[in-house]
Order: sequence, then structure tokens, then C-alpha cells
Amino acid sequence: MKVLVTAFDPFGGEKVNPALQAVQQLPDTIDGHVIDKLEIPTVFNQSIEVVREKLVQTDYDIVLAIGQAGGRFEITPERVAINVDDARIPDNEGQQPIDQYIQQDGPPAYFTQLPVKRMVEAMQAEGVPASLSNTAGTFVCNHIMYQLAYEAERHYPKMKTGFIHVPFAPSQVIDKPGKPSMSIEMMVKGLTAAIRVCLTYDTDVATVHGATH
Repeated sequence: MKVLVTAFDPFGGEKVNPALQAVQQLPDTIDGHVIDKLEIPTVFNQSIEVVREKLVQTDYDIVLAIGQAGGRFEITPERVAINVDDARIPDNEGQQPIDQYIQQDGPPAYFTQLPVKRMVEAMQAEGVPASLSNTAGTFVCNHIMYQLAYEAERHYPKMKTGFIHVPFAPSQVIDKPGKPSMSIEMMVKGLTAAIRVCLTYDTDVATVHGATH
């Protein structure tokens, strides 16, 4: 199998993006399966264009996007992407869409086809803090998760897509008292475990990972 793992460039005034740092350090193969890595811009619409260029070159079984969620304590696979861009801050080209559909002809939401509960449990088993997230936000992270699912539905029906958020890196919270962080090494360990699960299982487990709010 072939896996494409994408990660955003730094945004929001940050000098680094831990998602990109972690993805760049992922192994080139996991259990014999090829892991390709791709940096994408934190820019609405342009981000999916960069991925599309890659998809026409190689047939991928899985495309997994990774992004930064500063303030979260854990690595969080995302369950769902919603069809709206509602940017609290501008993207890296100054765009700040408010209440806009990502795709006019798309459904209200896409649920990931990846076994996100298994991914969480595999990361936890490796000693990596992880939990399931039910909101990818409404910025470029949610945008690319939705766009990937839309692309798969229309052009690559055998391709599975998903998204994982990672916390700040330690270097990012020096001037952010009280904000949680995670080492890049821990992120790499967690992402590797999560990808291994995606390569092993087609279905998820019916275990409790819900939230009350």
C-alpha cells in the first residue's frame, strides 16, 4: 500500500509547524508500505491544489493530513469534517472566508473512513497521549479534511482519507504560559502507530471514545 501524509507550513505568526516537523521525521516505510510526505500551504483552496498535483502522479490507498491544534494536550484523530470555511484568523495569503461553503455541491459533512478509535488506542498503547476529536475547527485543517474526502468520493473511490491534529511543540510555548505541548519525537511515535493501524485495519472498534461536550 501507499500512503501520502501531508502537513501544513507554519501559520498564525508561528515560526514552525510541529505537524510538518513530525511528518518530515516519519519513516519512509512502515511495515513495508511506502510513506510519502508532502508540505502543503496553509491557504484555503490552494492546499488541495497541491495535493491534487500529487494524486495524479501516484495512486495512493490512504491520504492522511496532519495539522497543528495549539492548546490541545493530545494527538487527536478527527472524526468529521464539515462543509464550511469560517476563519477566525487569515490564512497565509490573507484570506479570511466567513460562513462559506467549501463545496457548493458537497454534503454537509464527511466522516473519515479511517479507524480513528483504533488509532487512538494504538497511540495510547505506545504511551502517547491521544484522544478522538469531533471537531476539526473551521480553518484550513477542516478545509483540507473536507476537500480530501470530496476528492476521494468523486475521483478516487478506493482511497481513504483523514486528518490528525497535534499539539504545540515545546519551543512554541515558551511565551505561552500554561499552554500544553508535546515533543516532536512523541508526535512521530504517535503518528507512526496511527498510520500502522490504518495499514492494518479496514474497520473500527465499537469502544467508548465519545464526548459529553
